Amino acid sequence: MCVGCGACSVATSGAIPVTIGRFGSYEANLTGVSSENLALGSRVCPWSDESKNEDVIAAEVFPDAHESHDVLGRFMSAYTGRVGPQEDVLQSSSGGLTSWVAVKLLERGDVDGVIHVGPSDNALFAYTVSYSQEELRSKRKSMYYSTSFADALMSVKGDGMTYAFIGVPCFVRSARALCDEIPELKSQMKFFLGLVCGHLKSDSFAELLAWQTGVAPDDLKTVDFRVKNPGRPASRYDFGALAKGDSEMALKPTASLIGGNWGHGVFQLNACNYCDDIFAETADVAFGDAWLTEFEADWRGTNVIVNRNSTIEEILRDANETGEIDVAPIGAEAAATTQSGNFRHRRIGLAVRLADDIAAGKWVPRKRVRPGYTGVTRQRIRLIRKRREISAQSHPLFLRAKREGSLQNFLSSIDPLISDYKKVERGSLLVRASRRIKRMVK
Repeated sequence: MCVGCGACSVATSGAIPVTIGRFGSYEANLTGVSSENLALGSRVCPWSDESKNEDVIAAEVFPDAHESHDVLGRFMSAYTGRVGPQEDVLQSSSGGLTSWVAVKLLERGDVDGVIHVGPSDNALFAYTVSYSQEELRSKRKSMYYSTSFADALMSVKGDGMTYAFIGVPCFVRSARALCDEIPELKSQMKFFLGLVCGHLKSDSFAELLAWQTGVAPDDLKTVDFRVKNPGRPASRYDFGALAKGDSEMALKPTASLIGGNWGHGVFQLNACNYCDDIFAETADVAFGDAWLTEFEADWRGTNVIVNRNSTIEEILRDANETGEIDVAPIGAEAAATTQSGNFRHRRIGLAVRLADDIAAGKWVPRKRVRPGYTGVTRQRIRLIRKRREISAQSHPLFLRAKREGSLQNFLSSIDPLISDYKKVERGSLLVRASRRIKRMVK
């Protein structure tokens, strides 16, 4: 269940190494680690029963966030919107407000630097530290890639400077836990910006999509996971891959590529089967896509924002008044609805997966979701299990395809699994449509 965040490595000063495994994702190596360091690592691991969960952390760090919602967690306010300048929107994955807030924190002097994922010399993407607005702006957009913040945090620890940290829910939770263990780091980490996360991917995700555009893994220089297209809705973006020695990206609609459908869970990390945090509940503010009908048609993209911090609240309101950004309040239920698919995976799906594992005699982490099948249709249960099978099989199948140098081998192996998923999905959609019609008739 390791996501390779690197918290255990930072906590133990490297006694627990975190490196890329054979399936293209960071993993902690516990071989020969002392019981003392194992205990320390467990206290900062987001999947360990020895670490504080989201509810406990949020109660400690957000005493002024009096509102509470099952999906959003504690919060002060919720908004939808985007940055004002068209150029900034085009250079961002969604509404551009994640990087905009980070830049504002730098501009105002609230922090000296921002710890975030960006392009890297040693990998396509890695955690890095930006100290200027220009540097930060040059590293925008979503990067669905396996990363670890261990080296980045170790490089800034004790340097006397202050930072904002950007990460997915489990990374923010583990970084918060690290601050409890290392007071020096706690004094430096001033803001935590969270990213709504469907699930984490291995490095193979970028390689598979690029290979389908004609760029083989060994020739891949960089990728753009979300190229906006003015002729399509916000969710119908392109994927771009740049080969070494080329100057122009090869583009294809993401939806046309095997693995491009997020619901199939291709290359999902196993740990994501056990996550119940949708809106980064331990972050000062969380940003995601506003997947609502009224916004999806706008190709520019729109953010949903869940805020828990008074300083960020001031920044958002002031900028909205001057027209620098365009945000509007949204109700908690509507904000939660923007991530309805995520809810089905992290709450309904989690209940089923936990129940399946317990029935199989496996250990499972203690979660805020009760294991069981109550209220879940047979079609939904089958869909949850099929997705899990696709995720598990995709890693070794792609490793074999790379060794053989054959993309077709992977596609022909994964296609039957995805086809089975689609058959079950069609049945599940029919059931939901039937129920909706019955409710309307009543």
